[in-house]
Amino acid sequence: MLSPIYLISDLHLCAERPHTTQLLLDFLGTTAREAGALYVLGDLFEYWAGDDALANDSHAQSVAAAFRDLMQQRIPVFIMHGNRDFLLAQDFARAAGASLLQDPVEIAVGAQRVLLTHGDVLCTDDVAYQAFRQQVRDAAWQRAFLAQPLAARKSQVEALRMRSETEKFMKAEAIMDVNVQAVSALLVEHDYPDLLIHGHTHRPAVHAVEVNGHRCTRWVLGDWHETGDYLRVDATGCSRHLIS
Repeated sequence: MLSPIYLISDLHLCAERPHTTQLLLDFLGTTAREAGALYVLGDLFEYWAGDDALANDSHAQSVAAAFRDLMQQRIPVFIMHGNRDFLLAQDFARAAGASLLQDPVEIAVGAQRVLLTHGDVLCTDDVAYQAFRQQVRDAAWQRAFLAQPLAARKSQVEALRMRSETEKFMKAEAIMDVNVQAVSALLVEHDYPDLLIHGHTHRPAVHAVEVNGHRCTRWVLGDWHETGDYLRVDATGCSRHLIS
């Protein structure tokens, strides 16, 4: 029997929210061990200023160690960048025993074709954010940013995070959700997968999508601010499960 895959996203872990971190550690030590693989679809951390921060960050070290323990149970872990932790790199991946994923990426679960993305690239109505995303995902920008001292980087990231939180209150709700045409274009580009799974919007739901006569189901993962959730995908389909 094909082992299911489990998917989570938008945990936004930080030392200031120990409850969420404990939810994850409990999940990795119990429920996740039933999976054939675990996929983290972005925003594992509230922010990430560079892998060199790991050496003196006991909180991040505990998270990496928990993922590594899962990997040692022969359960592979895959991590995708989010809009908050796009600077996660190979040093963290090695510490966690995880593999970094491109965004988007297509995987197969049984006969199903499953397309995975963090989801922020689909929010095309937020023009200002898309311009910012293009800037910070540029390799030259990242090299210049990472060349700065860690303390300076952390200060800049914190300022950006606070600005982002403030701007949320000034934007229309619809702007921060995915754009229907962007979803359709992604499905066409990837030849109509059976499932599209993403996070980012913090709006857990399931949507039936039809594009050019092809049917796809779009699943949106929830965040882990109070409780958590994960999706279980096996040969029979997809289901949502709550974590508390």
